[in-house]
Amino acid sequence: MVMARRQTLIQLDDARIAALDQRAAASGRSRSDLIREAVDLLLGTGDEAAIDAAIVAGYERDPAPEQDPWTLRGALAAIRAEPW
Repeated sequence: MVMARRQTLIQLDDARIAALDQRAAASGRSRSDLIREAVDLLLGTGDEAAIDAAIVAGYERDPAPEQDPWTLRGALAAIRAEPW
């Protein structure tokens, strides 16, 4: 889905622009794309927010057990391995 975009002006210092350009070049993305992602992260929207919301919804729908047998087994093994 393509959303209408509106151009906006932001002011950044030279260090931020250099870091942004370096990240953009390393990832093959544009400055604008990286800034949109940063805004989405700040506002809690975008793909990452959707993934977080899905994880939370899953735990709300199917909560973790009070005692996870794998966690308990791992904790006991770690305690037994300690050279007390």
